[in-house]
Amino acid sequence: MACKVIVTGAAGFIGSHTVECLLAAGHSVWGVDNFRTGRWENLVEARRHQSFEIVEMDVADEPTFVDFTGGVRPDVIIHLAALVSVPESIANPELNDRLTFQTTKAVANAAKRHQVGRIVFASSAAVYGNPVTAPISETDFVNPLSPYGSAKLASEKLLLEDSRRFGFHCRCQRYFNVYGPRQDPSSPYSGVISVFLDKLRCDSAPVIYGDGGQTRDFISVRDVSRANLIAATKPGIISGVANICTGAATSINELWHLLNLGRSNVLDPSYLPPRPGDIRHSCGSPLAALREIGFQPEVALEDGLQEILSHLQPAGSGVC
Repeated sequence: MACKVIVTGAAGFIGSHTVECLLAAGHSVWGVDNFRTGRWENLVEARRHQSFEIVEMDVADEPTFVDFTGGVRPDVIIHLAALVSVPESIANPELNDRLTFQTTKAVANAAKRHQVGRIVFASSAAVYGNPVTAPISETDFVNPLSPYGSAKLASEKLLLEDSRRFGFHCRCQRYFNVYGPRQDPSSPYSGVISVFLDKLRCDSAPVIYGDGGQTRDFISVRDVSRANLIAATKPGIISGVANICTGAATSINELWHLLNLGRSNVLDPSYLPPRPGDIRHSCGSPLAALREIGFQPEVALEDGLQEILSHLQPAGSGVC
């Protein structure tokens, strides 16, 4: 059955892919974005679709968002809008609170006011901090190391408590390291894969913060957007928390090696001290997502990297 879905942060990296995934499945989508980091060009394909509408709006402006939700009367809200930077959350915790936790409060209150049946929330592996076990499961101790992770965890608690009290369902999706098309390598908080790709495009060596032995669980944005689709629209799903991950750990040094397979001129990275709030090892267990919503990843890291590399264009003169 087709659903009416509001997607906050719709013009962002994950948001735009999620919008396209929903539209391809036959759902009607209203996108909301303040365009602080979202980009109009991310929505070129979506805006050609008759079942999509984009509205420029600050979700933290709660009365405006609540009224907007009342006009749409959605079945689901997929809440992706947030501050997207761990370093910026440390430098500006007040902004982090406004863009992450206050937007979540606005979404929760809109859902309560207008009887929205389900919320899908973009949480993060940052809630775990530096884990003591691997792979990380949802029952492991949470100890966020940054305001970013703390705001995500507080948002989870708010949404899950409200879902119990007010009768809607909520899925909190703890994304691990998402990569894919539309990540902006020029952004100071871009993912490491998009930064590495930009260095390859410019034929220059990357900077790695730390010794490169730190590990991450990289998951394709195609898998993440599909996980959002399932959590938002699959019948019978109950509230809960699940890692959205692959269960495979890859070091940053190994990642640079994978991106350089087959290249004749491989440049050695330079290394700088780790950044505040960075986590040493991060690898999740995907079992709860499979058990609770029927999601499992399909895109292997090597395949996802090759897909991006196949479209990599050399930098033009004066770009790098």
